[in-house]
Amino acid sequence: MSNLSKRVVARVVLGLGLAVAGCASVGIGVTSAGDIRRNPASFEGKEVTVRGTVNEVTKLPIVEVKSYTVLDSTGEIRVTTRGAAPAKGERVVVRGVVSSTAIVGGHSLGMHLSERERSAAY
Repeated sequence: MSNLSKRVVARVVLGLGLAVAGCASVGIGVTSAGDIRRNPASFEGKEVTVRGTVNEVTKLPIVEVKSYTVLDSTGEIRVTTRGAAPAKGERVVVRGVVSSTAIVGGHSLGMHLSERERSAAY
């Protein structure tokens, strides 16, 4: 393969990578908080991406885990993190795993999203 062909392939791969990485910031591949709350059993243990505004932040000084809620147009979902919590009002895209303490009769008790990755929303 010539140097020109290698450069073209490298640019195409880079472009595709950037396009895929940017999908969540524009809403592609994003699950609404309302969908998760309406049917928690179908999301249990699954990785999802949510996008919205940080509505409430909870930090307990003796516990490593912090939590915050992400509000979108359909509702809100609690997110737990071991990292620094975002500021209230910040727009975020969060990828994480949905988990509940228990699901009784299709209703989730203690449902939250365990944060794996977070970035700023555009």
